[in-house]
Amino acid sequence: MGSSHAALQPPPHSNEIKVSFPQEHVMLLTFNRPKSLNAVTPTMTEDIKRVLDWFDNEPSLWIVVITGEGRAFCAGADLIEWNKRQASGGAEEDQKRLIRDVDGFASISRRYSSSKPMIAAVNGGAYGGGLEIILNCDLVIASEDAKLALPEVKRGVVAVQGGMPRLARIAGHQLASELLLLGRPITAKDAATRFGFVNKVVPQAEVLSTALAWATEITENSPDAIQSTKRALLLAGRHGSVEDAVIAHVNSKESKRAFTSENIQEGLKAFTQKRKPAWKNPAKL
Repeated sequence: MGSSHAALQPPPHSNEIKVSFPQEHVMLLTFNRPKSLNAVTPTMTEDIKRVLDWFDNEPSLWIVVITGEGRAFCAGADLIEWNKRQASGGAEEDQKRLIRDVDGFASISRRYSSSKPMIAAVNGGAYGGGLEIILNCDLVIASEDAKLALPEVKRGVVAVQGGMPRLARIAGHQLASELLLLGRPITAKDAATRFGFVNKVVPQAEVLSTALAWATEITENSPDAIQSTKRALLLAGRHGSVEDAVIAHVNSKESKRAFTSENIQEGLKAFTQKRKPAWKNPAKL
C-alpha cells in the first residue's frame, strides 16, 4: 500500500463489509457475512452505498474490486428478512423501494452514475442478487468452483434488480431464459463460454490475485481515458442507435474532461518522447 493510500479514510461502516486499499489507486470491497454466505442486509446495503459514493468522489481511487469473505461471493437477498417483510404487508413498500433505490441490489446491481471500473472477484457461489451484482461489473474473474444462478422463480420472486435486461443483452433471449426460467445453477466455465458474462476462470486461490493484477494493468492507462471509455459503454446500453450513443458520449462530462485533461497531453508527449506516461489523478467531475 502506497503512503497516499495509507491516509485514505473511508466513511464509517459496520463489520458486514471490509474496505481496504491493497495497491495504489485500487479499493477492495469485501462482503463480510461469511456465515450467511454474504447474504445482503439493509445495513450492508447502506454501508456499501456510503463507501461507493465516497469512492466515486475520491480522485486517487480509480478502480474497485468486489469480492466475498469465505466460501461464497454473495447469496443474494436475506430471504428470512424478506419473508418477515412480506408477512407484515411490506410488498407495496418493496416495490416503491425498487424504484427509489436507483443503485439497485446492494447499491451495486443498477449503479450507473460511476464511470470508475468495477471488477468482480467471484471467489465462490453467487445467487440471485449476488449474480445481478456481477452482471453490472465491468470485468469478472471467477473461481473454477463457483456456481452461479438466478433462482428467484423457485422462491416465487423475480430478479428485478437489473439482472434480466443485462443478461438478455449479454447472452441473448434464449440463454437468458434458460438461466432465469429454469432457475438452476451454472458453472463459471459455462458463464464464460456459453453465457458470456465471465471474463476469466481461475483456481479459487488465484481469484483475488488475478483481479488485482487486472486492476494494476488498468491503472497503467490514463484514468481520464478509462473513465470516459466506461461512460461510452454505459451509454451504449441506453441508446439504440450507435450515432446517438456517440453523440451522448462526446457530450458527457467524462469525455469533455478527457479531451482537456493533463493526462491526454502527458500520454501524447510520452509517446513522442518514447517513455512511460506518468498519469495524474483525474479532476473531479
